[in-house]
Amino acid sequence: MNFMRLKWLYFLISAVVIVPGIFSLLRWGLKPSIDFTGGTLWELEFASPVNSDQLSAISEALKENSIEYSSVQTSGENRVLIKAKPIKREIAVSLNSAIAQKVNEKPTELRFDTVGPTLGKELIRKTLIAIALAAGFILLYVWRQFKDPMFGVSAILAMFHDSLVLLGVFSLLGHFAGVEIDTLYVTAVLTILSFSVHDTVVVYDRIRESQKKFPGVPFVELVNKAVTETLSRSINNSMTIIFMLVALYLLGGPTTKWFVFALLIGTISGTYSSTFTAAPLLVVWHDLRQAKIKRTFSFPLMRKKMA
Repeated sequence: MNFMRLKWLYFLISAVVIVPGIFSLLRWGLKPSIDFTGGTLWELEFASPVNSDQLSAISEALKENSIEYSSVQTSGENRVLIKAKPIKREIAVSLNSAIAQKVNEKPTELRFDTVGPTLGKELIRKTLIAIALAAGFILLYVWRQFKDPMFGVSAILAMFHDSLVLLGVFSLLGHFAGVEIDTLYVTAVLTILSFSVHDTVVVYDRIRESQKKFPGVPFVELVNKAVTETLSRSINNSMTIIFMLVALYLLGGPTTKWFVFALLIGTISGTYSSTFTAAPLLVVWHDLRQAKIKRTFSFPLMRKKMA
């Protein structure tokens, strides 16, 4: 099958997915958790399973004590995780008693972590540095391995494609569903970057092998051959990961729910981009390079004829 014949359709599909996300990022941005903005994570354990009425009662107790919180959710059958603006230790003690009165049961404190805004800004800075370093090292590695800048740059562009998909999806979720990004989200982003490039390198390696075996065959046909040979492998490999992530998303706890969802979106996007973004980008780059070479050689000949 001639996959590269539809390369502009693949770019259009990518644009349909990415453009709304970019608009959301520019308009609303991402909704950071207290990991980045500073705040308190307070986890309480109850003797019996927590229901929705008890969660409402805990929220009411927080409001009555003028506590600004972002979420009150279960983190297990008997546990409640509270995310709020920084809470002083002595206030937490009295708040624990207020919650006990509301739910008729005194909870046991499992965790009480406070992150200051300074630490949150430092975490953002380190996150951006980590992503930049990862992209830089990947670019240099692929460039060196394939000894051609078009392979390295195309791999990085495909990687940024997956990053924009993931960032855009969570920007939309943050605005419409109140989903926050935390350090687990950063872990998911870095994991997906490596996964995306891993699949891309497999396709590129097959193209390089074909270039050595069939030096006279047009480049676009070699790319088609590589995509045809690796597509089923990529899909089968990704499906095993997707099945596992879907099970984790459906059966896992709420604290890892959005981390798993980020991995799921990234896996699907990475599988698509390695075949339908990275490979077509190579073809476009190669065509532009050949057109430039033709113009370079044809211009002196035209001048000679005119003379």
